[in-house]
Amino acid sequence: MTPQDPRLAVVGSLNVDVVVHVARLPQPGETVMGGDVARFAGGKGANQAAAAARLGARTTMVGAVGDDEAGSWLVEELASRGVDVSRVSRRARPTGTALITVDDRGENVIVVAPGANGDVAIPDVGLEEFDVVLAQLETPLAVVDEVARRARSFVLNVAPSASVDPATLARCAVVIANETEAATLDLASLAHCIVTLGARGAVHYHFGREVARASALVVDTVDTVGAGDVFCAAYATQYARGVEPREALRFAAAAGSLATRAPGAQGALPTRTEVESWLARVS
Repeated sequence: MTPQDPRLAVVGSLNVDVVVHVARLPQPGETVMGGDVARFAGGKGANQAAAAARLGARTTMVGAVGDDEAGSWLVEELASRGVDVSRVSRRARPTGTALITVDDRGENVIVVAPGANGDVAIPDVGLEEFDVVLAQLETPLAVVDEVARRARSFVLNVAPSASVDPATLARCAVVIANETEAATLDLASLAHCIVTLGARGAVHYHFGREVARASALVVDTVDTVGAGDVFCAAYATQYARGVEPREALRFAAAAGSLATRAPGAQGALPTRTEVESWLARVS
């Protein structure tokens, strides 16, 4: 791996995030009044790609969008953030859309209509040329299985939760999950599993045994949408640089915290220098 300038491919989703803010999240069957609708570039794959590029990795996005205005906009947004979008394909289905409700505490509820993300294919993509390939589960599981077979080093964010082939999990260098997703995994079978705990930071497990823990930073939280994606990108980027796992975890927890300071999944992407500066203050 290249310590300073890793090559990272992100295989995953690109979505238009349609966001409404409410005072509190509705209960089942309840209607609440919200604020004005806002549109942001999103999708777990695109969020992670944008964050990785911002953190200094040479990042390529592998995914699919519709042949529509939304797809063009998402590709342009990623390119403007320094991501190589030459491997984002156009499909007949509409561009993916996420419907997001955010409350006054920054908590959120999300419903995703995957659209073109369901048509991602990687037969002609040379994944072997990248130091690390990062993927999530907003694309077909068959695509994730294929990535696991072909990538030199594979980091999988098991979000949203789905039933992943144990053989695919076994091929992962690192699996990243939140607490809910981790409850569906056999941690004892995974060499390296990172479990994110929101405002409580993150834990690194080695075959089910805790080996490291990192705290989140205390910041003025505006919106937690995308914070987990920034965490994943930060950890994968540090992993690709060959950073020691405990320090990679600390860096990722800080990056995820800093991502909550502005609206939108790609609204507050920290730079590597910014994360290191914050860590220096709290060490």
